[in-house]
Parts: sequence; structure tokens; C-alpha cells
Amino acid sequence: MSRGGNRENEVRRMLDGPHPQVPTDLARRAAERGARLLRRRRLARRLALLVAFAAVVAFTVWAVRVQPWQVPPTKTTPLDGW
Repeated sequence: MSRGGNRENEVRRMLDGPHPQVPTDLARRAAERGARLLRRRRLARRLALLVAFAAVVAFTVWAVRVQPWQVPPTKTTPLDGW
């Protein structure tokens, strides 16, 4: 027999054998874990949005104060008559 056939027979033996007992509170624990993960993801998403909003506000305040789009004043005076 090929290697794949041996694996198939082994899997069939495992499936035909006795099945392990499932804990009675497995569904409740899974639901609690899922709810906990969902709360963590929501909190992480809200924190990320809050940080992004704070960054936009900080950039806007900086841009209004510094006005980087304006040409900076010249440091030397122009000479007339040369």
C-alpha cells in the first residue's frame, strides 16, 4: 500500500474508536471567550480611532500655527542699484 493509504486507514481507525467526552460547559466557555475577544477588538478599534483623531487635530493645530504653505521671509535685504 502507498503511504497515503496507510494514513487513510489510520484516520479511519481513530474515527471509529471511542470519542473523548466533551465538557458540559464548553459552549458557555466558548461564548464567554468570544465575547471577551469581541470586547477587546472593539476597544482596540476605538483606541486606534481616538489616536488617529488626535493626530489629525494635532497636525491641524500645528499647520494653522506654523503655516508651512507660506513662503518664509527672506533673511537678506535686496540691494538696489547694483
